[in-house]
Amino acid sequence: AGALMGAGDVIAQQLVEQRGLHGHHGHRTLKMMAIGFCFVGPVVGGWYRILDRLIPGSTKVVAVKKMVLDQGVFAPGFLGCFLAITGATNGLSMEENWSKIQQDYVDALLTNYCLWPPVQIANFYFVPLQHRLAVVQCVAIAWNCYLSWKANRM
Repeated sequence: AGALMGAGDVIAQQLVEQRGLHGHHGHRTLKMMAIGFCFVGPVVGGWYRILDRLIPGSTKVVAVKKMVLDQGVFAPGFLGCFLAITGATNGLSMEENWSKIQQDYVDALLTNYCLWPPVQIANFYFVPLQHRLAVVQCVAIAWNCYLSWKANRM
């Protein structure tokens, strides 16, 4: 998760923001890697284990139930925490961080809902539990690029 968050940030800086190698913020990439390693990986991996215990099985109906719980309960809270952590690591004050979250949260959540429901249905239906985090993180390279751009845009 850390390496893939870092890759998403590099893509955001180089392709989206077009900073070039001399304008690349290496410290920002390291912060995003740390967030991926310390927050994203453990929290998402733990969530998948909890979700598998709450709703056991791998039928299509089970996959849809897991996706609804994942996107209806987990995603909104996770995204808010991610934005708050990123703001804090960027040195924002509590007031600045809250303002940034209010500015970015709804747009990020709506974008999340465009990408993740079909990915998660496929993930919960076809992929064994021990590989779900890896599958999601591979798909998430583009998502991490978006999140890095969104969270670091001042």
